[in-house]
Amino acid sequence: MLDTLAEAWAANHDGANIWADKMVKFLDPCTKSGVFLREITSRLNKGLEQEIPDLQKRVEHILTRQVFGIGITQVTSLLARRSVYCSKHATGKHSIAKSFTGDDGNIWFKRLKHTWDGDKCQYCGAGKSVFNRAAGLETHAYAFIHTDNIKTRLAEIFGGNMQFDVIIGNPPYQMKGGAGGTSDSSIYHLFVEQAMKLDPRFLSMVIPSRWLAGGRGMDEFRKSMLTGGHISHLVDYTKMSTAFPGVDFEGGVGYFLWDGNHQGDCKYSLILGDERQAPVARKLDEFDIFVRDERAISILKKVLRLNEPSVADLVSGDTPFGLATNFAEYKEKPFRGSVALYITDRGKRLVVYTARSSIRKNAHLIDSWKVLFPEAYGERGAIPALVLGPSIVTPPESVCTQTYLVAGPLASRKAATSLQNYSITRFFRFLVSLRKITQHALRSTYSWIPQQTWDRTWTDNELYAKYGITKKEQAYIESQVREMNPDDIDDE
Repeated sequence: MLDTLAEAWAANHDGANIWADKMVKFLDPCTKSGVFLREITSRLNKGLEQEIPDLQKRVEHILTRQVFGIGITQVTSLLARRSVYCSKHATGKHSIAKSFTGDDGNIWFKRLKHTWDGDKCQYCGAGKSVFNRAAGLETHAYAFIHTDNIKTRLAEIFGGNMQFDVIIGNPPYQMKGGAGGTSDSSIYHLFVEQAMKLDPRFLSMVIPSRWLAGGRGMDEFRKSMLTGGHISHLVDYTKMSTAFPGVDFEGGVGYFLWDGNHQGDCKYSLILGDERQAPVARKLDEFDIFVRDERAISILKKVLRLNEPSVADLVSGDTPFGLATNFAEYKEKPFRGSVALYITDRGKRLVVYTARSSIRKNAHLIDSWKVLFPEAYGERGAIPALVLGPSIVTPPESVCTQTYLVAGPLASRKAATSLQNYSITRFFRFLVSLRKITQHALRSTYSWIPQQTWDRTWTDNELYAKYGITKKEQAYIESQVREMNPDDIDDE
């Protein structure tokens, strides 16, 4: 990340070396171990040797005037100071900086409280039931995003009007309970948005790649990032463990360089599984989401140019019948006034029965044929992937919990089976994969899949022929999406 920054700085400053500039100010607003600040300090120490020959004066200048951080917890602030100052307190006897008057130095931390608006924090969405904690316990109320005026906050923290040239870091990714109950909500974008309010020359952060195509509440953030034109570099790992060995979650991770002076295409580097592709110039706002693999674009354009209705028009929203995953008002056998209820209990698919009166949404779908698509399915970046879990054809007088999305209403069992068979083609699942960047597959995930006539069993060869998919493109699709056995799908 720092190499990329130095390259961009040189391009904007007639070849100048950022590490030889004693006026540049750096901020890590979410410092953990202090690795960014330590490496920045090391590079400045070498780059400023000629400008400030005396080692101690050089170190004092760098640490007191150029390098700043905000700890995300008490412990990380101590770790960061030890990493940068060689002492957990800036004024400690082992500190390599001798002119600080306060223990924090320029790596600040203070325990803050959340600002509750009902059951959630108005700044980060933290759940009150989780983080309304006793004195002394960590609240995870991160100072950088818990303020209405970040410039005023930084002036209070560091003194004076602070203008940072470079903001860089690896922010917390999510907040426990932020999406309600025990579900987490994303917060990394709040750090990015707050940093932009400081008008830096450059901003670089490590964030989950799911913002490129998915993520609840990410639509405005994604639009701003993709259409702003300021992202000059983007490095994207489809597997989290490739970037951070031993750490894994669905969707991968990446980092970007936002350049205030840049306008135009982005230098994009994709690490697809363990395959590192050569950097390419990409237009980030070509679609409403970002298609990670450039090889997919020609296929997508062939499909979209026919302007056919989308399968998404048939697919329900989240929680199609208003029944949460943990809905428990059901019986194992049918009873008067009941409808079949498709659930998943401890990983096992079951059909139970609930009262028709329990249904609060989409009542028009109850008495029709339909296909249930699993709302979530993940393989942690495996390639080739199945992309979707097994679907289920269900008859009239049936509903499901939040575990599924519903495609329907469909006119007959034949139509439902036709859609189901379409969904197991590599063609269908490939188009899903372009928008499905995490384990979740919501309605928008199906936006680029064209509807067909539901009177036949569709095959990949027929679909390839219909859309003019070349042999080379077919081979690419099949390298990304593995075959789904018809035995893997369920019928009613």
